[in-house]
Amino acid sequence: MGLRLVGDVELPAHLGEGGFDHAAIHHRRNRLYVAHTANDAVDVIDTRADRYVRSITGLKGVAGALVDEGQDLVFTSNRGENTVGIFSPQSEDTVEKVPAGLRPNGLAYDSDRGVLLCANVGDPNSPSVTLIDVRAPRTLVTIPMPGRTRWAIFDPERRLFFVNIADPPVIVVVVPESDGSIERRIDVPARGPHGLEIDPSGHRLLCGCDEGKLVSIDSRSGEIRGILDLSGSPDVVFLSQSLAHLYVAIGDPGLIDVIDIGAWKTIEVVSTGRGAHTIAHDHDSNRVYAFLPETHRATVFQDGD
Repeated sequence: MGLRLVGDVELPAHLGEGGFDHAAIHHRRNRLYVAHTANDAVDVIDTRADRYVRSITGLKGVAGALVDEGQDLVFTSNRGENTVGIFSPQSEDTVEKVPAGLRPNGLAYDSDRGVLLCANVGDPNSPSVTLIDVRAPRTLVTIPMPGRTRWAIFDPERRLFFVNIADPPVIVVVVPESDGSIERRIDVPARGPHGLEIDPSGHRLLCGCDEGKLVSIDSRSGEIRGILDLSGSPDVVFLSQSLAHLYVAIGDPGLIDVIDIGAWKTIEVVSTGRGAHTIAHDHDSNRVYAFLPETHRATVFQDGD
């Protein structure tokens, strides 16, 4: 049946310039955390009732949120103050802040080692990634990158971080050890790697690129498995493993491309709203949340019915 509009969640009005950025869901607690960059805050949504709960403030220029359910932690990248925030959903107002590099953005976490990777955009001439010991908590090392960083993910099978680099178009593979060695670089045959997901069962990376391409890459060998045209320049991508659907957020003009990754084709294009470049996916309910900056709300879609 495809994505079906089922509701909206009103969020606080913007207090400054900007809108929303990366979001993550704590499925066990039924909580969605979305970076509300314009408000230096993370907005919290109850995903059972699809309603706004509260905002966690004091996160200057917050660019993203990441959840680790096993350790009951939420991480934020606070671009305006060059820190990473760490807190528990049980005490959301107690945020531990750890220094990162310049203008932190993408986040990925190795829960076994307790190592968080933060991809730093730079100023823009000093892009890097910072590894953080979450248990201490303390900064371990900051490693220079070959270009502006975008999103990052962790592969629990290979126990490696993958970091998108916009230019040159590569994915840098980082070992989550204290020295943060670089294992290799994977060339991406499209301009501007941006959103990044991993398909664990298929052992492949799914990389959305500014050029309007989705690239499938073998996560073990780096071999290019396929390239697919998108409806525009993508940002955030999320995978429903149960449905084998990849959701690709395209801010201009405001769309979600739904990709059947098994058939390797676009099966649906859904309108959201102008500037809606970021989404979240609830893998328990197969709901997709699109964040609309012009109306400061989240539009909720249901998939799989």
